[in-house]
Amino acid sequence: MLLIYCPHCGEHRDEEEFHSKGQAHIARPLDPDNCTDKEWGEYLFFRKNPRGLHHELWIHATGCRKFFNVTRDTVSYEIKEVYKIGERPSVVATAS
Repeated sequence: MLLIYCPHCGEHRDEEEFHSKGQAHIARPLDPDNCTDKEWGEYLFFRKNPRGLHHELWIHATGCRKFFNVTRDTVSYEIKEVYKIGERPSVVATAS
């Protein structure tokens, strides 16, 4: 069982309490009403899925229900760091 640290609750909890929501730090379109269909489709559906370090968005689904970011190695599943939304990661990932 993997224990994940929630930066909002301040404690480690079982991984079953959390859900990954995909890639973190996605640039949102500044003016979505004027995006082309291609630009909007790329924003909605295309995400990086690298082998190695990756910044991900997670939610503490059965706990505080707050979102936070995780830098995780997708090969070993090892979590390198956990940080709140709006904070900058200290570990450089292969794709952000």
